[in-house]
Amino acid sequence: MATVAPPPHTTPASNATHQDGRLQLKPLEGVEAAKRAAAYASVDNHIKPEHKIIGIGSGSTVPYVVERIVQQGPKVNLHRWFIPTGFQSKELIVKAGLPLGDVDSFPVIDVTIDGADEVDSSLNCIKGGGACQLREKVLAESASTFIVIADYRKNSTILGEKWSQGVPIEVAQFAYASVMRRLEQMGGKPALRMGGGAKAGPCVTDNSNFVIDSPFPESLMKKPAELSDRIKLMTGVVEVGLFCNMAKAAYFGNQDGTITSKYAGGEVKEGEQFDVGRSPMVA
Repeated sequence: MATVAPPPHTTPASNATHQDGRLQLKPLEGVEAAKRAAAYASVDNHIKPEHKIIGIGSGSTVPYVVERIVQQGPKVNLHRWFIPTGFQSKELIVKAGLPLGDVDSFPVIDVTIDGADEVDSSLNCIKGGGACQLREKVLAESASTFIVIADYRKNSTILGEKWSQGVPIEVAQFAYASVMRRLEQMGGKPALRMGGGAKAGPCVTDNSNFVIDSPFPESLMKKPAELSDRIKLMTGVVEVGLFCNMAKAAYFGNQDGTITSKYAGGEVKEGEQFDVGRSPMVA
């Protein structure tokens, strides 16, 4: 992906209007309102004016991250570069009029904010439900600060407690059968992910690989870093959708509109109020 700058006339757009110093936002309910609150809080707390290289992840919560960044205003955003994890986030960046970059040109990232399929009490994550785990992990590891956002349904004690689809594993196409056999031998129940109704045959990632989804026994899921290492050593495995000991914080939007935030080290804040109509500190 080439590194490009926006046209000189481009001004990042937002769906918010300003009235009496507040943002007039489209009303949301339920899970979507929870996602927006978590995303806005993560941006306000972790993307500051001095942050110039920002990783944008994938998932249904991430559009609200881009929305909040746009609300910070063109004065700061036109001096930044935004690095996508895949096609979805690239489209979000381009459509918002934000400067698009690539990790090839910016291997050191200030902050990456990404969604997750599930997060445990130690901030270990399952990611890859959208088949972007390889690029997501590169941006997470390249970032000085990696932040996870999700709604309350993804907040777990042990991985696999709520995400029943299993661990996403990206594999070379020719090696999938061999990898599946070895996953079964270690107690997994692997299944090759299919492309869905719009595509006959297996799901193919942006990197032209297949994805295997494999649930594992709780005894293995309690030690996700060890499990990830075991899978990664299998010949043919490109990347594993277990993100262990990487996140600095995780934000969960709750059904009642409050936010639960968890931090590396064990601190948990529950029931935090966040005013989504408040303009961001940067303008």
